[in-house]
Amino acid sequence: MPEAYTAAEMRELDRKAIEDYEIPGLILMENAGRGAAEVADMMIVESDLEGKVVICCGSGNNGGDGFVIARHLKNWEYEVETFLIGTAEKVKAGDAATNFGIAQRMNISISEITDAEGIEKAKAAMKNAALVVDALFGTGLQREVGGFYRDLIEAINDSGKPVLAVDIPSGLCSDTGKPLGVAVKANATATFGGMKVGLTVPEAEDYAGEVTLIEISIPHFLFEK
Repeated sequence: MPEAYTAAEMRELDRKAIEDYEIPGLILMENAGRGAAEVADMMIVESDLEGKVVICCGSGNNGGDGFVIARHLKNWEYEVETFLIGTAEKVKAGDAATNFGIAQRMNISISEITDAEGIEKAKAAMKNAALVVDALFGTGLQREVGGFYRDLIEAINDSGKPVLAVDIPSGLCSDTGKPLGVAVKANATATFGGMKVGLTVPEAEDYAGEVTLIEISIPHFLFEK
């Protein structure tokens, strides 16, 4: 098992890569999303799954990773349908907004979830899915999950479809491996840069599934420090 890092330690590693070594955050997000897309492709091919890929995105950087995944999977000729919790205006700025805009211009299906009807639309899409990708929350989540996020996580868990979590299953505390009220139960997790402490505890196994560590271009010697 590789050395594991807290959410605060990973934020500092990201900061050093971006500020001290001038590696744009957009590059880190691109590498993360591309690596996760490759895991998704492998899950579908190896299990001979049929159907669309449904990607559930939050409005932050985890959602930005989801839109990178959507772009690559569409380029690899998968049918992709994405769902965004909230409105496009919530994806305000930065790398997530850049990748959201690219997905829009590529005519990737993006449905906003702002009411119970949006949750039902996501549930209907999952019925025809080969794979569901969870890109709702990243490692920064500290509060109990509620609202439409909770409803969508429960819908993902009830879908009966294979699930890939992006960086960490949404709702799982990155530092403890315990669910914050509710958490996605994934078959696999593509985690970025460094292993998360919460993914190494036995209690997390039922949520994370098989964990793949994706290298995203953070200089390796920063981890050694």
